[in-house]
Amino acid sequence: MKETLGCLRRADQDFSMIRSGDRIAVGVSGGKDSLLLLYALALYRKFCKVPYTLHALTLTLGFEPFPLEGISALCRELDVPHHIRHTQIGQVVFEERKESNPCSLCAKMRRGALNDLCRELGCNKLALGHHRDDAIETLFLSMLYEGRIHTFHPVTYLSRTGITQIRPLCYLPEKHIVHMARVLSLPVVSSPCPVDSFTKRKEIKELLDQLCKQFPNARELLLSALRNQDQYGLWEKPARK
Repeated sequence: MKETLGCLRRADQDFSMIRSGDRIAVGVSGGKDSLLLLYALALYRKFCKVPYTLHALTLTLGFEPFPLEGISALCRELDVPHHIRHTQIGQVVFEERKESNPCSLCAKMRRGALNDLCRELGCNKLALGHHRDDAIETLFLSMLYEGRIHTFHPVTYLSRTGITQIRPLCYLPEKHIVHMARVLSLPVVSSPCPVDSFTKRKEIKELLDQLCKQFPNARELLLSALRNQDQYGLWEKPARK
């Protein structure tokens, strides 16, 4: 966990993610990323200089099977309350709307449901499990499919809801998450989504894998480009007071 906590601490310090008294909700989908994030934030409470509380939030999307017993057991082990919200987002996306690009609408609806649950629980921050590779893939998706240079920011304040989204694993490589999920025996739940592994993001991931065969440190350099606020400003740090 040393590398995981080191990356989390650096992200927290660089972007002022966690402040005293924060009530942080962790979006736990059952995937390796969100489960490691939950585990790391639970451990980080012991080392962080400011006190904060955690809540784990899980949405069901109407797909079966989606067993949650392992996630709930992990939450009890970590002393984190687990809140489950049942939805029919899958039915809306695939049956009612019949979306040609289902991932975009699904992500938007999931984020809205998580934000609503945050507000009900009195949480002011929502922690998401996006990692370094997600940020780079989002950058490539934006450039190749939208014609713009953009990716998500480690900290995003949503003025309409009053919720601040944070991504504490933004510096952590995906390969390390895969390793830690195996070492910790995290209760990963396979995604029941019918289009899982058949997405544009999957294509971009494969493109980056090919790029790294020729340029082995490509992902590290692309992360440096995101952090180069003097030139690009994509991941600008908050002004120090």
